[in-house]
Amino acid sequence: MDLLIKNAQLRKTEGTRDIAITGGKIEKIAERIEGEAGTEIDAGGCLVTESFLNAHLHLCKVYTLQMMSEDALKDYHEGGMGKAMTAIEAAAKIKENYDEKWILPNARKAVKLAALNGTTHIRALADVDSKAKLEGIKALLKLKEEFKGIVDLQVVAFPQDGVVREPEAAGLVREALEMGADVVGGIPWIEFTDADEQSHIDQMVDLAVEFDRNVSMLVDDAGDPGLRTLEMLALKTLEKGWEGRVLAHHARAMCLYPDPYFMKLVALLKRARLGVVSDPHTGPLHARVKDLLAEGALVCLGQDDVSDAYYPYGRNNMLEVAFLNSHLLWMTTAADMEILYDMISVDAARAMGVEDFGLEVGKSANLVVLQDDSVLEAFRNHREVKYLVSHGNQVDLDALRD
Repeated sequence: MDLLIKNAQLRKTEGTRDIAITGGKIEKIAERIEGEAGTEIDAGGCLVTESFLNAHLHLCKVYTLQMMSEDALKDYHEGGMGKAMTAIEAAAKIKENYDEKWILPNARKAVKLAALNGTTHIRALADVDSKAKLEGIKALLKLKEEFKGIVDLQVVAFPQDGVVREPEAAGLVREALEMGADVVGGIPWIEFTDADEQSHIDQMVDLAVEFDRNVSMLVDDAGDPGLRTLEMLALKTLEKGWEGRVLAHHARAMCLYPDPYFMKLVALLKRARLGVVSDPHTGPLHARVKDLLAEGALVCLGQDDVSDAYYPYGRNNMLEVAFLNSHLLWMTTAADMEILYDMISVDAARAMGVEDFGLEVGKSANLVVLQDDSVLEAFRNHREVKYLVSHGNQVDLDALRD
């Protein structure tokens, strides 16, 4: 054995278990495993689970709040989110000073925090437009290599200010993909007309097909019940045969949809195998998470922002995200907590297209040893992990604290 975790409390399991890891894979799970191991970890009865995944993080923007006014923050958090577009336009000011030199250390700090808090996979968005150029992409691609084997970054080329509105953006997304970006981004609702929204989706999904990439789009992120870009995206997904390779972010207008339309939309999402990542803690409106779950749709949670124009807090801690959303979604029973835990682990992996993931024999060993012995206490305290195993190897957490 390369690694042996002893006395592990597993979710929904009585008594402790040992977990043997060899060649990066979970080899055996049993009440007691004998034998020699290169490294042995005593979990001491604490909870051991799959590691966490963050399906939505604007990594190029972390820690930029102090570099701008609070105008965007005020507009985005206005009660009905009627000024969401104005907020995005105000937040774009920071990109006039985008430079890989300061983006890189900011993003590195956030990724270190992610690892300390048990996250091994992040879908990381970097703006590409006439202001940001490719500065964020360059920084995040460097971090992707730097943290390889510790935190896997799925770098998203994200045309934050539109594609039709920003004619230069489509070419920059293409260039980012040629540089090695993993995911094609989009934000179609930011365009001015329905036709432009459709063009935005068409251009970006067509690029994804051309480059064989997955898709992440921020859809309907405002207090307007007339927004329908999630439906457009689902239909385009079906048209291109890209089922299971598209993730929708936010969809906040969904909370204003009438039930008949919502049910039609859910049917489309399930047919397209299109997941939704929701971040209720970063805005006053959010997708109908509990209704989506009740209908069997795929939903996960994301951090979204860390101290930027849209959200002043954030520690890149998915246990904290689940804790906050337990309140916001009123998911407080033991069964609800297990669902929330899935939404930051196994369901997030499905949404992000991370294969070979789970605490099962034969799966890749991406595991956390927590400081608590139950999901309830883990959410209550949302502390740093005791140990992190990424791709079968114990991560040196002390080195990340430097």
